[in-house]
Amino acid sequence: MARRKAVKSKGSRAIVVFWLVFAIVIICIAMANAPTIQKNVDLVKKLWSKTPDTEEDNISTEEPIVTVVIDSTQARPAPQPEPRAQTPEPARPATPEPQRPAPQTTQPAQTTQPRPAAPVQPTPAPPVQTRDRAIYYTNVGSDGQILQSRVTRRIPVSESPMQDALNVLLAGPHTDEVGRGILNLIPQNTRLLSASVRGNTAYLSFSEDFLFNTFGVEGYVAQLRQVVWTVTEFQNVRDVQILVEGRRLDYLGEGIWIGSPISRQSF
Repeated sequence: MARRKAVKSKGSRAIVVFWLVFAIVIICIAMANAPTIQKNVDLVKKLWSKTPDTEEDNISTEEPIVTVVIDSTQARPAPQPEPRAQTPEPARPATPEPQRPAPQTTQPAQTTQPRPAAPVQPTPAPPVQTRDRAIYYTNVGSDGQILQSRVTRRIPVSESPMQDALNVLLAGPHTDEVGRGILNLIPQNTRLLSASVRGNTAYLSFSEDFLFNTFGVEGYVAQLRQVVWTVTEFQNVRDVQILVEGRRLDYLGEGIWIGSPISRQSF
């Protein structure tokens, strides 16, 4: 009895499971074909709305209309209209290009050569103003006595006339003057370093070459005379202070005093 009951219960369970699976399959098929079923339902509704309500109206001499429902998934695509052939546009007549006039060849105009301009005369420079200055050199007489020899030089006017005169003195006499016995006893290569005037005294600084005279005491005296006489030609100068390399020395050569200003009366 127990076995029979067990078999029956298993059989009923199998039947229930079978119907459940069958129902699930039906539902799946219905859900898969839902669009098709919906279209068929819509079509039936349309046909039902057109049929008469009474049975008498259903009798008709016309042949019954058979409606065939075709699945949309199996329907052939409707033929698409062929594209129309494009009609070629009529060719536009080519417009002739306007003829350009040929370039006219013109003969080059005869150019007249310009006359050469008159040469420009250079503007003459303004004349340099000059002034005569007295320069003193040395002349040895026939008896061997050393004397002062005065010459005149035309020197350009400048803001330092005393320096200009002394530089001319250091340059020495001209060739024709040397032929007449005029000498410069200031040592060769002596240079003027500076020249200034304070009161009536001229302060003149010479290079160290001024210290070396090969003619002895008479040569030192002659070179001092040349300097003092040339500088005292200026009206504002009364005496001269000799400096060597900017320093004041007591003696020049062998005991010749130069430690104080020297004038023409000092000789």
